[in-house]
Amino acid sequence: MRAVRLTVVTAAATAATLAAVTGCTQKSDAKSEDGAVQVIAKDDSCEVSKKDFPAGHLKLNVENRGSKVTEVYVLYPDDRIVAERENIGPGTKASITAEIKAGDYEIACKPGMKGDGIRQKVTATGAGAAAVKRSPEMDAAVAAYRQYVQAQADATLPKVKVFTDAVRAGNVEAAKKAYADSRIGWERTEPVAESFGDIDPKVDVREDGLEAGQDPAKDWTGWHRLEKALWQDKKIGDREKQLADLLDKDLADWVKRVGKADITPTSMANGAKELLDEVATGKVTGEEERYSHTDLVDFKANVEGAQKSFELLKPVASKNDPQLVAELDKQFAALNTLLDKYRTDKTSYVFTSYEKVGKEQRKELSDGVNALAEPLSKLAAAVVK
Repeated sequence: MRAVRLTVVTAAATAATLAAVTGCTQKSDAKSEDGAVQVIAKDDSCEVSKKDFPAGHLKLNVENRGSKVTEVYVLYPDDRIVAERENIGPGTKASITAEIKAGDYEIACKPGMKGDGIRQKVTATGAGAAAVKRSPEMDAAVAAYRQYVQAQADATLPKVKVFTDAVRAGNVEAAKKAYADSRIGWERTEPVAESFGDIDPKVDVREDGLEAGQDPAKDWTGWHRLEKALWQDKKIGDREKQLADLLDKDLADWVKRVGKADITPTSMANGAKELLDEVATGKVTGEEERYSHTDLVDFKANVEGAQKSFELLKPVASKNDPQLVAELDKQFAALNTLLDKYRTDKTSYVFTSYEKVGKEQRKELSDGVNALAEPLSKLAAAVVK
């Protein structure tokens, strides 16, 4: 689920995480890099150093000079996502590496991580990405990841149907039992789903992620709306049964569109980083599954999706930055070992309910995410060296 504006509680809980997850703590007086587009994000503006640049490998150096946590996107004209970086804390900077084809785009800064953002129109010119030479290892990585994403989507639909069938039958306990399992494939590949722009808000938004003016009674749909009905309201009515039908429909649309997603080696690497952002801002804090407390299931699925991208890109990254690959191997193993403490069967997705995970344990999990997030933020750059 795309990050939303942090509540006071969430901001306090994630303050230590954000700096590491953005992959930087440098102040905003760092020197510009040759060829990189500088983006200065403020609370009321989004400044870019150039609005025309060559197509191909694009690097954005982002500096947040505002007072709010922000995110920066490179968008197609129809709002599909080319690349993004979330959770850029005030006074910090981050970098985004992407593969850009010739054409028109928008760079959007979203102070507070809400709304359509403050946008600047930009243009990539020349042959650029079309002329970027990929190694056989890169082509193999993209092909394998495309197969993985499609397989995860295909496997999700029958699991979702078990969940929605239980909702339609009015069986609260059966629906609760099926809920977390129905989300695993989505959580593993969420950056690809988010790249379409319109699907994630339909199926995976939390109530506090609704846009200004939206009515939760009418406009809130998807998994988390049903989660609230099952665990907090403890009842299933006609509206919930309608929402079960809508969830089936929206996810079937996702499955049909996954095969058309624009996937590149850099989007895979950036997607792995985005999955760690998801963990940092939603799962570690307990905000994501606030009613069901199944956060650790999502946490594990996010880590698995990030690790899949890394493993597929490893043949390329190993040649360019073997030290980084060794560190990522180490930190993925450490975080997976830490997660295993919260399940008795390492082959299952039955994890400890998150409300039973104490403050010190949550800090340990947060530290594990931080330790992985920092080197993972460098993977995209390592892939295109």
